[in-house]
Amino acid sequence: MSTAKHRMRDKKMRNQPINVTYSSQGSSHWRNGGGTPTGRGHDLSPHPWGHGSSHSGHAQGGGWVRGHQREGHGGYPQALPTHITASAFAKARAAEVNAMLMAVTKTTGSSHVFGGLPKHMRRRAMSHNTKRLPCRLRDMANNMLEKSQKAGQKMKKEQSKSKSRKARRRHGNMLLEFNRRQRKNLWLETHIWHAKRFHVVKRWGYCLGDRPTYKCYRACYRAMSSHCLLQDMSYYCCVELQGPGEQLLAALSKLTSKETGPTFAAAMCVSGRRQGSVVVYRAGQYPLQPLGPVTFLWRPTTQGRGGQEDQGSQGSTHRQLWIWAHPTMKTDLLPELQAVCQCSEAVLPPAPVDLPVPQPAPTPTLAPGPGAGPEAAQTSGSGSKRKWSSREPEAAGPPAKKLLGYSTISATTPVTWRSSTTGIVISDLTMEMVRYRLIGPLSHSVLTETLAPATHTDATGKSRPSPFWWPDHCRDDCNMSLHQQQAGVFNMLRGVYSTAEVPAGSVLGLTVDDPRLTLPNKRSKAVSDIRKAQGVNEERRRELMLKGIPEPLSQSSLWDRSVRDNVTHNKMTDQEVNRLRNDVLVPGSRLPTPLQGRVPVLLVQQSGKSQGTEMGSWGAGWDLLLPKAWGMAFWVPLVYRGVRIGGLRMSLKHTQNKGEPHFPHDYPDCPAGARFQEEQEAELLAKFRRRPPAKRTNYIKHGCLAPFRCPWQQLVEEWELIVKEEEGGGGEDAVVPMEQEVTPPQSNFTVLRNRKSLRQLSAWCRPTSSKCQRARNPGSTPQLNRNVAASLLSSHGGSSLVWIRLSLVTKGQPEQHALVCVPTAEDLQLVRKEPGCTGPQEPLHTDHFKSRVKRPRKKDHNKPGTSSSSSAKQSDPASVPGVNPGPDPSSSSSLTNPSSSCTSAPSVNPDPSSSSSLTNPSSSCTSAPSVNPDPSSSSSLTNPSSSCTSAPSVNPDPSSSSSLTNPSSSCTSAPSVNPDPSSSSSLTNPSSSCTSALTLGLWPEPLPSVTSHCSRVTLGWVTQGDFSLSAGCGEALGLLSLTGLLHTLLRQPDGQRGLVLLRNPGSLQYRFAKINIEV
Repeated sequence: MSTAKHRMRDKKMRNQPINVTYSSQGSSHWRNGGGTPTGRGHDLSPHPWGHGSSHSGHAQGGGWVRGHQREGHGGYPQALPTHITASAFAKARAAEVNAMLMAVTKTTGSSHVFGGLPKHMRRRAMSHNTKRLPCRLRDMANNMLEKSQKAGQKMKKEQSKSKSRKARRRHGNMLLEFNRRQRKNLWLETHIWHAKRFHVVKRWGYCLGDRPTYKCYRACYRAMSSHCLLQDMSYYCCVELQGPGEQLLAALSKLTSKETGPTFAAAMCVSGRRQGSVVVYRAGQYPLQPLGPVTFLWRPTTQGRGGQEDQGSQGSTHRQLWIWAHPTMKTDLLPELQAVCQCSEAVLPPAPVDLPVPQPAPTPTLAPGPGAGPEAAQTSGSGSKRKWSSREPEAAGPPAKKLLGYSTISATTPVTWRSSTTGIVISDLTMEMVRYRLIGPLSHSVLTETLAPATHTDATGKSRPSPFWWPDHCRDDCNMSLHQQQAGVFNMLRGVYSTAEVPAGSVLGLTVDDPRLTLPNKRSKAVSDIRKAQGVNEERRRELMLKGIPEPLSQSSLWDRSVRDNVTHNKMTDQEVNRLRNDVLVPGSRLPTPLQGRVPVLLVQQSGKSQGTEMGSWGAGWDLLLPKAWGMAFWVPLVYRGVRIGGLRMSLKHTQNKGEPHFPHDYPDCPAGARFQEEQEAELLAKFRRRPPAKRTNYIKHGCLAPFRCPWQQLVEEWELIVKEEEGGGGEDAVVPMEQEVTPPQSNFTVLRNRKSLRQLSAWCRPTSSKCQRARNPGSTPQLNRNVAASLLSSHGGSSLVWIRLSLVTKGQPEQHALVCVPTAEDLQLVRKEPGCTGPQEPLHTDHFKSRVKRPRKKDHNKPGTSSSSSAKQSDPASVPGVNPGPDPSSSSSLTNPSSSCTSAPSVNPDPSSSSSLTNPSSSCTSAPSVNPDPSSSSSLTNPSSSCTSAPSVNPDPSSSSSLTNPSSSCTSAPSVNPDPSSSSSLTNPSSSCTSALTLGLWPEPLPSVTSHCSRVTLGWVTQGDFSLSAGCGEALGLLSLTGLLHTLLRQPDGQRGLVLLRNPGSLQYRFAKINIEV
């Protein structure tokens, strides 16, 4: 038999039963149930085919072979069996039938299901469409298809089909992933809630919500005006000072001044009844070197935790103070506090020790009857459905813990400093407390519906020792009496119509139950109910509105670190609260309060708009202070009361509507404000450069020198120069030369914060309403004259800025970095004749740098062009470091003409042949005087109709003085030096200039004169501006030069005093605006 036939027979016989063999002697007798098989057929091989098999086609011992017998001998038995055993015969036939069925049902060859079908029923489409198969074969085909697809793939863990794609892509341990992502920027406790609904930005070392992903600008304003807006202010840093009261006040007095308002030693604030705010300076440097504004809160001294006053070791009262500051200010404030308090000894934090976690209180069960109280219903609760001890083996180590507090600092970094001489201890409590701000007239209604005063503990709970702080606190009758009084005042807030009725800065200490226990089923809007006010004592409510909250009621257990830690570590998880909610008999009813469900809080009233005569107390609200880890436990219940959520952008709009400066945006004299201005300039400049050049605003043509920043130092120095020139006989119209460039020294300008001087300026400006309908009574303010103005300048210096609010007289929407300019006599006459006029317009400037930025492409690969570019780069004033040419005094009088405008480009040693082009009245010259220029070009500069673009240089030619003194020309200059004369030709050709240091549409550094660059003299800039929904017109907040403001007020008529012009950086239109200085 051939090899192919042998393989075919083995393939056909492989499914035959192994107990059926064929032998030459008696094989037929055995197969039919008679006798026992003899010979080799009795040897059962474990392999049904292969060598040595009883079914092999090889002739072994007279076995059966295909065809005739070997050697022509007949080997077939001739005699029939004499008898048949029925059982053996049936067994032999059953094995053969099973082998036949297996051979029919099991596919062969390609092992496809299609092999079980006749050839006339097979289709090619069956390989990918199993529905073309008969129903009895579809399941088998689907299983084979899945196995073939997974054959070349690595086996993966089975995922539940019910999980979404987002859930399947999650990290295995989300807690570890969240902790890793907080290494650079901290997350607030509400970060995940904000990340799903807000645009989150990374600011000041935190991830903060900037603005919602949905449109809600007007809705947030309505919430601040009529309901409530909620903000998370937990990123503010808290510094705690402890020590003798006299030592604390003596040290802190070096950082403040009484001229700016109440200090740390204010009587209402020292008692602990009110929260105070003050601007902090470096020690002994007032009015220079301010650090920024802070808010502070003293702990009341009337009653401590045990009902007695805390006394120091030397008989003086031991006081405790919290100072809240912006995170950008912390790096400047903390070293200053350590210096004045002499706290140089750092206290290393103790090694982390795993404290024994107290056993949780038994899960309270619901009362069987409706009259049972929540405490009486606490019995041994039902067993837990999930056993946490069996989740992970002990060998796996402790589970990951959620980061709480200031987790980015090292465990060995000190956060406490003390002084051995003064006895003062400074502690950094950053992220140790949660602070929420509720803004709006119904903030008190939201709080009274969300919070419930803590319920008392029964006698059984007081007698037993407990690991929780509340049972120990209840054992003292004085504490319980104080708690009842605080709860009474809190319930009295239900009868208050508006939050502004409570005195500003009032502090109320309280202990409340876990607000998750009273969470409503549906989100509703908290409103003021008149029926709730009927049960309130009217006399006590009136006393609360007039005198405020009594001093003893400002005490709170939140001041104690031990209580804060106990509440933080024993907080009930959401799973336990949900289990209580699941076991409640009546859905929506109040859940029983466990022993660990009492939280100490502090309520601080935030004042509204306190400056000016318009919209009094707008934006008032409450601040809610909580222990850490309780952020979301209070956030969600507050959201369920229908409050709106605001981010950083709404904080800016809130202060803008109140007319107050926002830190650090509006504090340019502070280190944090200077850093913020640099970061903002880089951000705006990068955004500007990302736009295509054809889509950018050309600020040079609009006459805007610095569209992304405000050069305050240069502004105050130029105004000081103007006043000195006037005193020296320059006349009233003397303006600083445009080519005057002052070397930028250290920042020594400051913002005027003296309240007495601000009241004088406010009266001189005659602040009216935004629609110019009402004026304030000046009172005993002296009349404005030159002597009074000179004395004011001498007392505060000429390098001072004044914070002002601008209200547009007509239409318009101010923008950030808008220019505030002095109106001319023609402008004042125009607004007198036409009160509704829009205002003058700035002439369009010429951009001489545009031709230098656009360079032909063929010059890029031209070798001679590279040398020309390199020489131009040397002569480019923007690329030459350390060059500061002197001013040209001959051009000082040419800048007073408001009807002309011109921009300049530097040029050195122009070619004499170009003088003909300069004499053309319609031409715009790009040449500049340099060392001994050609006298032939002087006639071109004296043309009164030409738009000269001269630049100052060392020793300019006197022949060019006539052009600069021409009253019809206005020149803006760029500095130049005396480079190699061989490179002068490259500068006269704009196409060969260097473009590496130039940006299309922006004026290069250093800037020319900022006061006289435009047709109107600049007074200052706008830091915040927008259309005010509260005033119904455009309003802006900004800073003006004190010298420039007094200079302007002295020259304006009494009926139009305080009227200025405002122009946006990307516009040529001036708008009339009224100055308001509110104190």
